Amino acid sequence: MTNRDWYDDSDYEDAVERADRMTRIGWKAITGVTGLMVVAAITAAVFCMVVVVGMVYIVAVSL
Repeated sequence: MTNRDWYDDSDYEDAVERADRMTRIGWKAITGVTGLMVVAAITAAVFCMVVVVGMVYIVAVSL
């Protein structure tokens, strides 16, 4: 047996603190990955627009 009292909630409080910390880390990871995906999508859209403008320019010059 331990010498702790019956109302000692230190194990529970430690578990709650760890869970809160892991939740914060998880949300930071989700936010970071989502941000990178948004940047990648914007980059891909800009690249596609540049390709389209370049193709239109080539067609217009060749006429």
